[in-house]
Amino acid sequence: MNAFIQYGTKQIDFYVEYSDRKTLGISVTPEMHVLVKAPIDSTMSKIKEKLEKKAPWIIKQQRFFLAYYPKTTTRKYVSGETHLYLGRQYLLKVEQSNVESVKLKGKYIEVKTRDKARVKDLVREWYLERAKLKFHEIAQPLLERFKRYKAAPESIVLREMTTRWGSCTPKGKILLNPELIKAPKACIEYVIIHELCHLIHHDHTQKFIDLQTKEMPDWEKWKTKLEILLA
Repeated sequence: MNAFIQYGTKQIDFYVEYSDRKTLGISVTPEMHVLVKAPIDSTMSKIKEKLEKKAPWIIKQQRFFLAYYPKTTTRKYVSGETHLYLGRQYLLKVEQSNVESVKLKGKYIEVKTRDKARVKDLVREWYLERAKLKFHEIAQPLLERFKRYKAAPESIVLREMTTRWGSCTPKGKILLNPELIKAPKACIEYVIIHELCHLIHHDHTQKFIDLQTKEMPDWEKWKTKLEILLA
């Protein structure tokens, strides 16, 4: 059942699942939904009392996941427009040509095409190819480091996601959003490390945070950078 509590000026919506369990558990999903698993005999007043005590933690978790929500900016794909690549701004330069190509040249992303209506598709294809290459390159030393924990993903694949930068499936497959190629290398490392930590600790417990901090002490800096840069 769905319900909510008021915490200051913020309304916290939550969903309750009743089951044959002894304790009440609260979790925040990557989509920022609040899930309460409660014993069958739990009263709503008792559930809300528990939620009010945990409200600061719930809000903190929701803000944490907010960094995983890619922001979309409308682009026209015309000469002079700025586009990000590995954290740097480049100017788009569109040139008429019989041969289609996309290349980095100095401060430009140079696109050659016969049909200017093709520019958007060409740039997106170029980003995807660069993401395949760079993500693999960036991930390799991190995968080596995590072998000490006997943790290795089944595979790392690219998947377009509207609400996530990365994800880890129950079977251990790491999914990365190709849009990450627009962020600095350290932001990409942060997302990969975050998902590798999930191979060891599935929830955002203190042990998870401790491991992530051990492997990337300044992860909060890059999480914030990721949130701001692609806003």
